[in-house]
Amino acid sequence: MAKTVKKAAKKAAKKAPKKAAKKAPAKKAAKKAAKKAPAKKSARKPNAGFMVALTASPALAEVVGSKPLPRTEIIKKIWDYIKANKLQDSKNKRMINADAKLKTLFAGKEQISMFDLAGVVSKNVK
Repeated sequence: MAKTVKKAAKKAAKKAPKKAAKKAPAKKAAKKAAKKAPAKKSARKPNAGFMVALTASPALAEVVGSKPLPRTEIIKKIWDYIKANKLQDSKNKRMINADAKLKTLFAGKEQISMFDLAGVVSKNVK
């Protein structure tokens, strides 16, 4: 009788690790799936300050038009004008060469940096 109990205990010990081994990959897969699932992000709202329609000065209106536009659209239209007239410096792409219309915007300067463009827009809108 003692032999049968020992045999039963050995069988149970052999089965126990198999059951645990079968459950472990399922748990790992569930953890991986939980990690891979991206968290839902809320829709990003535009900053109201950028979306306010601004009135352009007469000098700026020659380039972008007289219709009130948000600051982002004004910058886009200036860049469209610069690229259409090939006013970006060929050697140093960061510099913008002025033509007759842009020279009035740039306060008489022949050339400005693209980083100064936001300042030029700020001075010429209301």
